[in-house]
Amino acid sequence: MNQMLHDTFLEVLRKELIPALGCTEPIAIAYAAAKARQVLGEMPEGIRLRCSGNIIKNVKGVAVPNADGMKGVAAAAILGAVGGDADRELEVLQAVTPAHLEETRRLLGSDFCTCSLQENVANLHIVAEVFCGEHTASVTIINRHTLITRIEKNGKVLFREDPVEQAEDGPDWDLWSVADILEFAETVDLKEVKSLLDGQIELNTAISGAGLRRPFGAQIGRTLLEVCEDTVWTRAKARAAAASDARMGGCSLPVVINSGSGNQGLTVSLPVIEYANHLGVCREKLYRALLISNLISIYQKHFIGSLSAFCGAVTAAAGCGAAITWLHGGTCENICDTIANTVANVGGMVCDGAKASCAAKIASAVDAAIMAHHLSMRGLKFQPGEGIIQDDPQKTIQSLGYIGRVGMKSTDVEILNLMLGNVDLEKQ
Repeated sequence: MNQMLHDTFLEVLRKELIPALGCTEPIAIAYAAAKARQVLGEMPEGIRLRCSGNIIKNVKGVAVPNADGMKGVAAAAILGAVGGDADRELEVLQAVTPAHLEETRRLLGSDFCTCSLQENVANLHIVAEVFCGEHTASVTIINRHTLITRIEKNGKVLFREDPVEQAEDGPDWDLWSVADILEFAETVDLKEVKSLLDGQIELNTAISGAGLRRPFGAQIGRTLLEVCEDTVWTRAKARAAAASDARMGGCSLPVVINSGSGNQGLTVSLPVIEYANHLGVCREKLYRALLISNLISIYQKHFIGSLSAFCGAVTAAAGCGAAITWLHGGTCENICDTIANTVANVGGMVCDGAKASCAAKIASAVDAAIMAHHLSMRGLKFQPGEGIIQDDPQKTIQSLGYIGRVGMKSTDVEILNLMLGNVDLEKQ
């Protein structure tokens, strides 16, 4: 394989497959607030947040991890400032204490933290400004959950990075293809990726187990196992859903993310692990299947962007479906058909914020991916010209990205308006 592309795949995996504690949007807010306090050098008297609509949408209804059930933007920011460790980035709230929780609840009852909607900015955009007396500090995060692009203290810029230039330094996505991903996964020296994949298996399996043992969220995973026939198809959906139940419910266990999302990290991994266990394959084959799932999901999600009205569980499920097809001996053509069959089915699923129902959407997306796998292995597929399906696998992936990035832009705005109570439904 081309060495540059080989190295690119490794670089992307190392950047993407990182542990995060809880839903990444409230964690990003907590991280920004913790970093701003660190720059200020003392406990602030208040926090002023300016966030993009997608950040507000994805924080509004989800439990902040290690926050004893507290939800929302203010809870995430205050807990980050009170007890967060900015040096731990996406695990910023790992070491919060009962005293930190008590102080956060006290401050939530005051005007300590305010948040305003920042319009006409990147979908992932956070500015956290803290102040104490005449002293101020602010941290700006754009495009990625830990990508700090600006730090100021008392009006002086301490650090600045152009997010556009940073994005241009990323991989050359035009060189990627499903065939190249398969070649990489089948030939890479596993010593180069073993620690990444071991972490994904260990952490994501652990939170799935927690979601099955305890009544988190809407208990989608537990319900599936209780009411559905005990098959690998059911278990694959239930394992992924249960992990999301726990994660959306504020479970304190970290997960290894994919494309900046914990739910996507759970979706690309847990169904693949379940099928590998069912088939009795060796650990090496599981590693290679996970590489396929992770990279195909990342490849698809790139065309959509970090946050949008498009539910990322769909692209993640297409990735896991592709890996399941590979585990069953499917060809590159079968794998491409699995991807297309998945997105032709659930490609219109909307993201209306991070919350308990994310687990149900994951279950639905994984269900669609497994059905897509069975169709493709029988030579059955949706044809070019049927909806967004194209005559080339890469074009189908790009068309899906166009729908998510461009076609659903206005949908994203209206979802946010509904969530913020800005729509009078009786007049519609």
